[in-house]
Amino acid sequence: MTSKTQKLLKLLDGQPVIPVLKIERAADAVPLARALARGGLRAIEITLRTPDALECIRRVAAEVEDSIVGAGTVLNARQFAEAEAAGSKFIVSPGLTPELIAAAAKSDVPLLPGTITPGEIMGALEGGIDFVKFFPAEQAGGAAFVKALASPLADVKFCPTGGISAKNARDYLSLPNVVCVGGSWVAPDNLINAGDWAGIEALAAEANKLRA
Repeated sequence: MTSKTQKLLKLLDGQPVIPVLKIERAADAVPLARALARGGLRAIEITLRTPDALECIRRVAAEVEDSIVGAGTVLNARQFAEAEAAGSKFIVSPGLTPELIAAAAKSDVPLLPGTITPGEIMGALEGGIDFVKFFPAEQAGGAAFVKALASPLADVKFCPTGGISAKNARDYLSLPNVVCVGGSWVAPDNLINAGDWAGIEALAAEANKLRA
């Protein structure tokens, strides 16, 4: 296990679900992060899919002591650097490229890269990364595929993401090579838009019990 994997696992601290967040309004970032933290999900991924994403990361990093904010949908070294400068404690990408491996090697911030095939996972291992995102999980073969990877790639741990909900999360979390799952169901758009932070806190609390 690499030192950066150990660092990321320490940040996650046994958390079974990483909320994957697409935040349209920067004003929602802090109350959303606080609601998720109250529900027990301190580590969150704010995706770089909206114009205000970096500002959301800055606000959460500066104002929510209980949150551990990471950046998602990071596609290149420039975005890696911008996310790190904004206060991201970890970086998540949908795939893995030599450019991202090089950026991660120069940084103390751990990278959780997306992979699907054994070849991609072996490429991550060659880059010193042994904890990867399996994405898109449901579309790429689901829990059965991840289970099948456990023997030939015994040293690799996974965070399956994509198509995962409260209904199928346990299928993944029951596997010995799965650390956590990523999902957006704990903070749906309708509750964010309504400012229903209590509702999001309740969903987070339920998600936090999935491995119990």
